[in-house]
Amino acid sequence: MPYRKLGRTSSQRKAVFRDLVTDLFLYERIQTTEAKAKELRKIADRMITLAKRGDLHARRQAAAYVRPEPVNEDATQDVVQKLFADIAPRFAERNGGYTRIIKVGPRRGDAAPMVLIELV
Repeated sequence: MPYRKLGRTSSQRKAVFRDLVTDLFLYERIQTTEAKAKELRKIADRMITLAKRGDLHARRQAAAYVRPEPVNEDATQDVVQKLFADIAPRFAERNGGYTRIIKVGPRRGDAAPMVLIELV
């Protein structure tokens, strides 16, 4: 199987990862389950590689994926601006491996393995 389905339909899965990647770039560190983090790492690395390219087409592709906040439509532009202006220059010399996953133990309630995923 090429990817984890996470017990969701494709549209639900896409929405979850759009939210997670937006939060990751906004806060630079989020806590989630291990399975979601391992899939999120692939998407986040692709987005940072887009940002390193830095052209208009890459910026529009990133803006199309990042989730806008319901209360603030400009939040999409804020996240994309942060991605291109702050995050991408940090990784200019790095070829991949932009995220780190740290295990934090099981979640209370269902004992799902929880992790912190952060930008290196």
